Amino acid sequence: MAFVELRQITYAVAVAETGSFTRAAHRCFVVQSALSHQIARLEEELGARLFERGSRGVQVTAAGEAFLGPARDALAAIERARGEVAAEGSQVRGRLSIGTITPLVAVDLPELLAVYRERYPAVQVTLRARLVRDLLHEVREHACDIAFVDTASLSRGLTGRVLAHEDLAAIVPRGHPLAGEARTTPSRLAEEDMVDMPPGSGIRKHNDAAFEAAGATRTVAFEADTIALLEQLVARGLGVGLVPAGAARGMSTVASVAMTGVPRRTVQAVWSASGSSPAARAFLQLLHERVA
Repeated sequence: MAFVELRQITYAVAVAETGSFTRAAHRCFVVQSALSHQIARLEEELGARLFERGSRGVQVTAAGEAFLGPARDALAAIERARGEVAAEGSQVRGRLSIGTITPLVAVDLPELLAVYRERYPAVQVTLRARLVRDLLHEVREHACDIAFVDTASLSRGLTGRVLAHEDLAAIVPRGHPLAGEARTTPSRLAEEDMVDMPPGSGIRKHNDAAFEAAGATRTVAFEADTIALLEQLVARGLGVGLVPAGAARGMSTVASVAMTGVPRRTVQAVWSASGSSPAARAFLQLLHERVA
């Protein structure tokens, strides 16, 4: 029977997630030679190569993919166990990884994080912005504890809480013919070049579906990976956009126009259905307190 050490599992997951032995060693606070040695021992114990090292970097093998799912589950279970033990000592400890889409206007995430840190200073919190498809994958793989996403449907293994149903608004350059209109439609916007978030984002999927349902064929001339860049591109006259109305209200360089014929966008917090750590449960409790 293969004897696998916890640190070997940790190192293997780090290599897979960073795509590099050097970055994995930096993340795990060990020298690269020590990390490489432990990965080699792990592969020897398992009797299979987990990674292929080549000129194009580190690639996960088929055996590696088979190993990584249970490995992440094991690390998540250990982290939860550590948190449960710490919670018995009346102080919540451990790590909390949060992922979010951009823009997120349904909740004041910076305020939530500030209150959380004040209440639970012993918890190490990380926050990363990702595309919704990546966030859902990370929650399923236990690489992220809680994610804020803009999708109405969740796959098996995930649970969530709907936070808001948001209206969308068109944004156009100041002086644009639509700037003086009270409302507009997908068909009218489709007459213009458009700026949108990239494929894989929840709002892009939502917008694509809205134009398809309206029978309107549009041209996305520019893609922006942040709402700030999207606003700048529209302000420079490179296209028009369709964004959450709450985000549009905060934009000072473009004009916003209400939409008809576009369904509302669902925003929710999601986490693993298999259970959460004390640190994650404490954050969800805070979210319940602060968001009606």
